[in-house]
Amino acid sequence: MDRQRRSHLAHADHPIAAPVADESVARLLDRAVADGAERALDLGCGGGEWLRRLLVRHPRLRAEGVDVHAEALERAREGAEESGVADRLVLHETDAAAFAPAHRFDVVLSVGAAHAFGGLLPTLAAARALLAPEGRVVVGDGFWERAPDAAALSALGATRDDHADLPTTVDRVVADGWTPVYGHVSTAGEWDDYEWSWTGSLSRWALDHREEPDALDAYQAAAEHRTQWLAGYRGTLGFVTLVLRRSP
Repeated sequence: MDRQRRSHLAHADHPIAAPVADESVARLLDRAVADGAERALDLGCGGGEWLRRLLVRHPRLRAEGVDVHAEALERAREGAEESGVADRLVLHETDAAAFAPAHRFDVVLSVGAAHAFGGLLPTLAAARALLAPEGRVVVGDGFWERAPDAAALSALGATRDDHADLPTTVDRVVADGWTPVYGHVSTAGEWDDYEWSWTGSLSRWALDHREEPDALDAYQAAAEHRTQWLAGYRGTLGFVTLVLRRSP
């Protein structure tokens, strides 16, 4: 099964593609929008769920989203139309790392897309280049809740150097010239809801569409992912979402 289609099916019950609950998303977005903010950007927007919610909550904003996947951008377009915010959203099918608009943004988001830039700090470098002087960045990435064992690293296809612990992660961000003005560490409950939703949505689709050519592949992918999570990285991989401003 195509990876984009699999991701779309797996996120049917949890459209935010990160272990962040709806109320946490709302709180992060509200902390990110300062008085007078007019423009927002999501680098690696996927299906556009963060932008859709941002535009619904803040009617004065206009937003742009960047992603390389046409299918995801089409879903973002459809979601924006359903929510009545399509007239305030522009989508770009291009590499987020190469996006170079003529203007700057008051809010730049990039949650769970650090792989597209080569890591957290390169993601922040890309955001800085697109950020208005008093703008805010919302960035989300993984960290080690505890030292990863071999099972966790194997399940994630990762190395120990791919992440640091939470204090080190935040220290690196601060040393890079940023000040956290808010943050959210995903709880065990948010992680469990995300992973059960991911594996459950994909499994349900496979069981309900047994005649589809991709059904068996989807079923096996859900089962493999569930094992990787439960027997591998559950309780080891954490996720933090930060609202940042430039340091003085």
